[in-house]
Amino acid sequence: MSTPQSSGIDPTVPPSGEGCADCDKAGGWWFHLRRCAACGHIGCCDSSPAQHAGAHAAATGHPVIRTYEPGESWFWNYSTESYVEDGPELAPPLSHPTAQPTPGPADRVPRDWQAHLH
Repeated sequence: MSTPQSSGIDPTVPPSGEGCADCDKAGGWWFHLRRCAACGHIGCCDSSPAQHAGAHAAATGHPVIRTYEPGESWFWNYSTESYVEDGPELAPPLSHPTAQPTPGPADRVPRDWQAHLH
């Protein structure tokens, strides 16, 4: 039987912040957010213009992400391209603040944001 850590999940690591760490550095924006289940890195989803969560998984070898959206609790494994069943409860917070808009952040989202999604 695998432990959470051997499955690419460390339930003790908190998230890196409230938004995509890479978009924040570059002045970009995101559609939805994903949390690396191994190190807590927050990246933007594969529908977002920059797709930082997937890039983080490829660069680090951390294949498992958890949604970082309010009201959602699923995990995804990039290596197997499948959902992870029964992932453990991760360190809080479990999502970005509910007051944070989607897409976000509000001051960086272009008016034609739908045209930029993958």
